[in-house]
Amino acid sequence: MDIAIPIFDRITALDAVGPYEVLSRLPGARVRWVAIQAGTYKTDNRMLTMTADEPISAVPHPEIIVVPGGFGTRDLMTPNPLLDWIRAAHETSQWTTSVCTGSLLLGAAGLLTGLDATSHWAALDDLAALGAKPTLERVVERGKIITAAGVSSGIDMALRLAAHIAGDEFAQGIQLGIEYDPQPPFRAGSPKTAPPHIVERLRQRTRERLAQARA
Repeated sequence: MDIAIPIFDRITALDAVGPYEVLSRLPGARVRWVAIQAGTYKTDNRMLTMTADEPISAVPHPEIIVVPGGFGTRDLMTPNPLLDWIRAAHETSQWTTSVCTGSLLLGAAGLLTGLDATSHWAALDDLAALGAKPTLERVVERGKIITAAGVSSGIDMALRLAAHIAGDEFAQGIQLGIEYDPQPPFRAGSPKTAPPHIVERLRQRTRERLAQARA
């Protein structure tokens, strides 16, 4: 079972690595790290390098697609080979998924038109502009498309997908194996629960980082 995770410049590492830690434990899983061109790519904080072992052309028909997000997604929302690959691979995939702003790439590929979908909360307006119906739900499943909200929610998405593929008990075993038992010190993981001034501060910081990324 080929699981293709495309990477690109300014990717958010946990968007890809979180689902990888879950899905790589599925029976018969073969994780394929791909990119438009094989090679190394910097994460969005520029402190970590990730490697794509293969070009996307080497994996035209993966059973599972996991599209991560990151500030680099904005440079990939106009016609390019990655969007073409997502669109074509989706035609034969068993599951097409995204984490965080990876859903913007699904939307730009035309896969979310008229569908409920989620993304990082700061990108929901962008998601709507691509024809989706944005929601603050942590994981949204519509047919074989599953979108996850920001960053850490990719683990939740992957566990749900693992349950679909291998059953609830197997997925629970994966959850136990990675000891995924979140107990955060604050109720600030969603714009619905975080203090308003924290939400606004992060929104402004996101705008600034996007402007820097486009400069």
